[in-house]
Amino acid sequence: MTRSAKAASATMWGKRDDMIVREDLPFNAEPPASVLAAAVITPVDTFYSRNHGPFPDIAPREWRLTVGGSVDAPLNLTYDDLTTKFAQHCVVATLACAGNRRAELLRVHPIPGKDPWEHGAISTAEWCGVRLVDVLAAAGVRREDELHVEFLAPDVAQEARPVQSYGSSIPLNKAMSEEVLLAWQMNGQPLPRAHGGPVRVVVPGYIGARSVKWVTAITVQPAPSQNYFQAIDYRILPPEADADAVAEGEGISLSSLPLNCDILVPTDGERVSAGALTVRGWAIAGDGHSVERVDVSLDGGHSWRQADLRPAASRWAWSRWSLTVDVEPGPLSITARAWADTGVTQPESPASLWNPRGYGNNAWAHITASAI
Repeated sequence: MTRSAKAASATMWGKRDDMIVREDLPFNAEPPASVLAAAVITPVDTFYSRNHGPFPDIAPREWRLTVGGSVDAPLNLTYDDLTTKFAQHCVVATLACAGNRRAELLRVHPIPGKDPWEHGAISTAEWCGVRLVDVLAAAGVRREDELHVEFLAPDVAQEARPVQSYGSSIPLNKAMSEEVLLAWQMNGQPLPRAHGGPVRVVVPGYIGARSVKWVTAITVQPAPSQNYFQAIDYRILPPEADADAVAEGEGISLSSLPLNCDILVPTDGERVSAGALTVRGWAIAGDGHSVERVDVSLDGGHSWRQADLRPAASRWAWSRWSLTVDVEPGPLSITARAWADTGVTQPESPASLWNPRGYGNNAWAHITASAI
């Protein structure tokens, strides 16, 4: 695609014209890192977009949600039912693609067929809707051990084997947590079609793939979803595995976000003015844990300085950090790492994390620039 075609593709879906479009159909795009750094709550036109098929076009009056499986009173809800019969709740939550920062893994070894996400496949919004636990309670969910909650949607993914609509699942104990929503609002406005409107699932603390858009069916069942995107994709495979020939259930199924951080300002390869430079970025610990510290190094990790860490908007949102340093003219190397409330930090090298689908890169963040 030409630059103008990419800009047209982005604006067609209500996005900034400077979005980095990875694919046109399905539409996949991320904002430039410096743009992402501008706000704690990501504007809708800046929020990254990750999809596996064309966007369904469902008017609120036509939308229906079935809730069944291991429940005593199956439900068939309309949009009005959902928005008027249950209490509304809001949560500020960060969603991140499991492939965010894949570009660093691609520099270790090729990963055919996967988008080279850089810094922007992560964003934060205020989501409003109804708590999933309230809907499940209304359906008389059976609180049995080892149950899972499957979400299905009508968007068809050609990449799936066989071709099928998108689906995913989470354990029942996560589904019953008060932060998990069936959301119909994003940053105070009706949920856009490009982000799963009229209604989507929001699973804070988990990879974005579990927050199923355009959700139309929920099933409580004894095992995880058998959908391609749960049983085969979105799994960490051994380095030697053939991603195109793996069996169902092979590898580690992704759920909670890993401890991670990134540098958004300056950007990789940028030329900056010598003197005082404020380095900025984000950090997140995943699934309700907190980031306790972010360190920054200008010498490849030989010495570190503690960054200023701002409080997160919620336990489900990223923390923003910054550090002002004095830089001299010449090459500039900046590295950052986060520490969680559990006392753990990030692995040092992307090479140690390489996997055939390029998921879960949470190595130390690193950029190179030059001061003039």
